[in-house]
Amino acid sequence: MTAIRQIATDTAPAAIGPYSQAVIAGDTVYVSGQIPLDPASGQMVADDIDTQTRRVLDNLAAVLTAAGSGLDRVVRCDVFLADMGDFATMNTIYASYFDGPIPPARQTIQAARLPKDCRVEIGCIALLR
Repeated sequence: MTAIRQIATDTAPAAIGPYSQAVIAGDTVYVSGQIPLDPASGQMVADDIDTQTRRVLDNLAAVLTAAGSGLDRVVRCDVFLADMGDFATMNTIYASYFDGPIPPARQTIQAARLPKDCRVEIGCIALLR
């Protein structure tokens, strides 16, 4: 049976509920959805989609690094937007973080409401290095 390990780092926002920032099972890292909280203050960053998307992806990268992985090892992302009107801006920023030859598989969904009324949340599945 594969052991499951919990990942927790202070370089990303602490979990705000009964879940882990990430877990490792086998050679795979499952990262919980990250929202645009500043890890130092625990506060939401500016309300614009550009700033929020960058913070979310930086938080995702921090959790992946703590797990021994990285954005270049992501195989799937789940993107949740409060407003699909933000898709083009989010997508441009997202593309700058995942600029390798094979971008991850992805789904993007508009959600009626996201945690702390943020504009974007992203979770992912990645391989260990």
